[in-house]
Amino acid sequence: MRLIIAEKPSLARAIAEALPGSPRRDDGALVVGETTVTWCLGHLLEQAPPDAYDPALKQWRLDQLPILPGRWKLMPRPKARGQLAVIRRLLKSAREVVHAGDPDREGQLLVQEVIEHLGWKGPVSRLLVSDLNRPAVQRALARLEDNGRFEPLYRAAQCRARADWLYGINLTRAWTLTGRQAGHDGVLSVGRVQTPVLGLVVRRDAEIRDFVPRPFFVLWADLAVAQGRLRAWWVPGEAHPLDDQGRLLVRKPAAALAERLPGAEGRLTALERRDKRQAAPLPYSLSALQVDAARRHGLSAKATLDICQRLYERHQLITYPRSDCRYLPEEHFASARSTLEGACRQDETLRGWLAGADLSRRSRAWDDRRVGAHHALAPTGKPADLARLEKAEADVFRLIARNVLAQFYPALSTREVKAAFCLLDETFRARGQEILDPGWKPLFTTRDEAPPLPPLTEGETCRVLEAGVEDRETRPPEPFTDASLIKAMMNIARYVEDPAVRRTLREHDGLGTEATRAGIIETLVERGYLIRQAKALRATRLGSALIASLPEAVGRPERTALWEQRLVAIAEQGDAPAPFLAALVEDLHGLLAAADAGRMREALHSARGEQAPAERSARGPRRGGSRRRTPAARRTRRP
Repeated sequence: MRLIIAEKPSLARAIAEALPGSPRRDDGALVVGETTVTWCLGHLLEQAPPDAYDPALKQWRLDQLPILPGRWKLMPRPKARGQLAVIRRLLKSAREVVHAGDPDREGQLLVQEVIEHLGWKGPVSRLLVSDLNRPAVQRALARLEDNGRFEPLYRAAQCRARADWLYGINLTRAWTLTGRQAGHDGVLSVGRVQTPVLGLVVRRDAEIRDFVPRPFFVLWADLAVAQGRLRAWWVPGEAHPLDDQGRLLVRKPAAALAERLPGAEGRLTALERRDKRQAAPLPYSLSALQVDAARRHGLSAKATLDICQRLYERHQLITYPRSDCRYLPEEHFASARSTLEGACRQDETLRGWLAGADLSRRSRAWDDRRVGAHHALAPTGKPADLARLEKAEADVFRLIARNVLAQFYPALSTREVKAAFCLLDETFRARGQEILDPGWKPLFTTRDEAPPLPPLTEGETCRVLEAGVEDRETRPPEPFTDASLIKAMMNIARYVEDPAVRRTLREHDGLGTEATRAGIIETLVERGYLIRQAKALRATRLGSALIASLPEAVGRPERTALWEQRLVAIAEQGDAPAPFLAALVEDLHGLLAAADAGRMREALHSARGEQAPAERSARGPRRGGSRRRTPAARRTRRP
């Protein structure tokens, strides 16, 4: 028997249906001729807790840190024992095993660790499937590779898992125990990704809290021109007191000019027209969808992820949702008409969008070179009766379908016009935009652009009808929301000063992954570090105190970039994992030495932030107690 082990049930079904013959259901598997296809349910195994290495480590003590396993152990996740038993039974009858994890680092780890944990010593092939379309799966089945080629990828993923365990277990225990000494009775969880995310919010809140508004003043003039009327804005010269953005800091010069302007005549001295074409937004990755669903429908990142899972698993209306890709396989273009006609058939809004689509138009979205382990989110083609879905489910499905439909609309074509006027020897500017072809834009609710200017001719005269001065103030940055925090995690490089680190973060998809970002935010809320105020995410006093008590580097994203550089070298250049882990252990010794009860006490006393709801945060072990699992021991990958 040939045994194929897929990462998730949906992939197992796609593989079974692509094999010659009719699949027959078995316990935890599908049988097609001489091939049996079984599956994992995300991670079936997780890193063992410290007390699995030494029962004495069940009790949390500072003098035991750092905890450094000599020989690493994995243990079954509680809900995965049944499927693990299925795979163990099937391996006993197998002559060949095919690894069918996702074609990425985590997918390589997820299946291979099960194969090795269960003691399989026979040959292993590798099946790489990034598109569940039947012809694509059939082609992948025809070109199996030797799994040994992917050993560096496996070592890199295994190294990342162990490093996260070392980092999370040791720092969480150290700061929890230090927190107890300072009077805080609860777990203070520290993680390589969650803590820098918390740091983003803490620093943003501090910027808002410490912001001092500064007044500035703007002068406008309504002008009569040959073919209409427009509003222009004064550009004060450098002789006036300006801030670094050219804003006028005193009112007097603007007020004096405003008094002289009514009735004054001037001339249009410079006119610039620029035509622009903008292609439709690409189909969604999960994070991009979470950003738009939060902005347009007020959905949290986790709510959007949960909705997508239901649309995928229960309703079978969309493709695999936990994707970081915004491109579609070229093969999907040929079936796009039937797919979209099926998906849009039962919804008036979608039918209207479909009616305006030119399904022969091909956009840049179909590009096999840009498709990774998964492709962008898209409808499956199953008719969607949105009246039978929850409102939020229907809203999210329309977003997903809309972004695919938009690929069949023309580009948005606009003309930007910039005009400069000379009035009383002063420069005034006006800007407008004219839509030449709305293209895909009617499918989207977007912010209003600058209104069009009347037709203008360079050199024409103008006359001031009215003028006025507006008193304004600089504004603090906006607090993070689910949408903006997800976007910040996607584009974390902009929060880093070092150019090399910034480049690494840009190349490696930011902070967290599509599968983990929503969970990270919810974890920070559940642990009492963040709180939701309407749409805003604000740091609590506890969250602020934790960041203040930690070494600065722990609350910033640079460490993730440095880790990623080393992991890429392991995966792509064959570097050994041992030096990376040895450097981490050395780093841990320095971080643990910084755990200080006095600093913690001061941080807890002086922390500024929002008051958390009555102790929703996870309670840790009482003095001398134990905690069965730490955050680092959990995996968040789902089927």
